[in-house]
Amino acid sequence: MFDVFPVRYIEPVYRPPSEAESLILPVTDGCSWNRCTFCEMYTVPQKKFRARPEEEVLDAIRRLGEHPAGHAVRRVFLADGDATVLPTRRLLTALAAIREHLPNVRRISSYCLPRNLRKKSVEELKELAEAGLKLVYVGAESGDDTVLERINKGETFESAREGLEKLGAAGITRSVMILNGLGGTRYSEAHARHSADLVNATQPEFLATLVVSFPKGDARLRAAFPEWEPLDVPGLLREMERFIDRLTLARTVFRSDHASNWLVLRGNLPQDKEKMLARLREAIAAPQSAPLRPAWARGL
Repeated sequence: MFDVFPVRYIEPVYRPPSEAESLILPVTDGCSWNRCTFCEMYTVPQKKFRARPEEEVLDAIRRLGEHPAGHAVRRVFLADGDATVLPTRRLLTALAAIREHLPNVRRISSYCLPRNLRKKSVEELKELAEAGLKLVYVGAESGDDTVLERINKGETFESAREGLEKLGAAGITRSVMILNGLGGTRYSEAHARHSADLVNATQPEFLATLVVSFPKGDARLRAAFPEWEPLDVPGLLREMERFIDRLTLARTVFRSDHASNWLVLRGNLPQDKEKMLARLREAIAAPQSAPLRPAWARGL
């Protein structure tokens, strides 16, 4: 009866690092925007965007509840790139099914594009929060409008701010990601400054930074961003110093420990701000003795 796992996956499957122990439940395939020139996640043909049939999603949840492993599920991540693109009714139906068939689930999360919240009111988002959607991951990437335009993000400082504020008002925990090095050498300072301004304006509960990387090459980025030149490691560290130095956060968990990061930083802001700045400044002043992650270990 249980020879086949009840969830249909289309490779590759992505999820945030902190969802490593979560059940990945696709409610869409791919990303509804999928035009960001720095992103390689959903560019393969099999990841063309579409909403999963509602009947398939609900059947998978029901069958998971009957599966021997179903009772052990504590966290669910709604995949793929931006589950919040679905109408509120469809999301509420899926969340209700999870509550019914997987009663031990304590947290449901998803990726979220701010653009997909424009048609959702704070009241709708509160309904989703009350139904179990507790956490969303927002890839803001940058707070600088020029950088956002160059990478074809489809967002602006204001659209990201509006979306994050809506989520906060609804009581949904926000984990925001900024890409270190995304502005290249030309826009590094503006990228750091305006990204910090966006975070300061919205006060997310979680904040993370990754280093921009292109395992498949940067031709796609350069086609729309011809002036882009990558930062070297000291340049990336200086950008991080500018970014963190400008932060005025009241209560945020900060992580810069993804495999792409050269220097691991972890802390709670504002308490650990000076400690992290000191670590960065030591690495900038003496990179040869800094505890930098070796290139082979960056796992890209």
